[in-house]
Amino acid sequence: MPEAPERNLALDLVRVTEAAALASARWLGRGNKEAGDGAAVDAMRIGFGGLHINGTVIIGEGEKDRAPMLYNGEKLGRGDGPGLDVAVDPVEGTNLLAYGRPNAISVVAVSPEGSMFNPGPSYYMQKLVVPAAAKDVVDLDAPVDANLKNIADALHKNVQDLVVFVLDKPRHKRLVEEIREVGARIQLHTDGDVAGSLMVVDPRSEVDVMMGTGGTPEGVISACAVKSVGGQIFARLDPQSYAEKEAILEAGVDLRQILTANDLVNSDDCFFAATGISGGTFLGGVKYDGRHSITHSMVIRGKTGTIRYLESFHDIGKLSKFSAVQY
Repeated sequence: MPEAPERNLALDLVRVTEAAALASARWLGRGNKEAGDGAAVDAMRIGFGGLHINGTVIIGEGEKDRAPMLYNGEKLGRGDGPGLDVAVDPVEGTNLLAYGRPNAISVVAVSPEGSMFNPGPSYYMQKLVVPAAAKDVVDLDAPVDANLKNIADALHKNVQDLVVFVLDKPRHKRLVEEIREVGARIQLHTDGDVAGSLMVVDPRSEVDVMMGTGGTPEGVISACAVKSVGGQIFARLDPQSYAEKEAILEAGVDLRQILTANDLVNSDDCFFAATGISGGTFLGGVKYDGRHSITHSMVIRGKTGTIRYLESFHDIGKLSKFSAVQY
């Protein structure tokens, strides 16, 4: 049956990411990632305090005894709304922010209570993120050249036209060599694999695929956006230390299992919001025109697959008179 439009929670969440971006952007390039991250955390917590939700942080940062970080298990919202799993990254790319590099963003994702994969002791996972047109032609265990050729065919491109997002880490030395051998182009980024996943499914972006090992929490956050617009993420836990591997095995997790977006977020009723902090090719950063602070955001509703791009002009003079957030 046809449905009337429902409340789009992503439009509430974007106010949270905007607040975090505005608060942290003052620390752009000042070399203090803890201060920038702390400002974003404080602003995000205040923003959530006004939402009529009963949220529980599944993907956070820090532990309860290390407040003010938004810790796993923390309750968010007024408690009088729907039960939700919440994934947050107040500043994805704290080093990017601290050193004034592109593509630091503030990110929030939510889904119905019990639907979000809890990474537990896992910090790293191998990922392959592709757009909707290529989701049925790749395999996480296939050779790099085979995957790239199949992606190129699905996108009606030559392999040499593809752009692959890879984190610039020593662990990816061989991966980079294999991509170069097949002739595809590469964007190397020091940090920010949520942004990388978003670029793959953003119709405005030149990035076609993301490959390599990145953060497990970031994979869960990305899955909310990727699945919402029909893309796919294939992932497998990839511990980078003996201690991490032992902790995962003790938790009874199969390190061989390949996870998809539906495994990471098993509901279509999910919402995602991201706001640029430092700017770049993906989302514009916070800009100042004397009177306004200007933000650039992306919001996605999983049920409809709608992507909205928002440019917001915040009158800082008015906001500073009453807002608890330090802009």
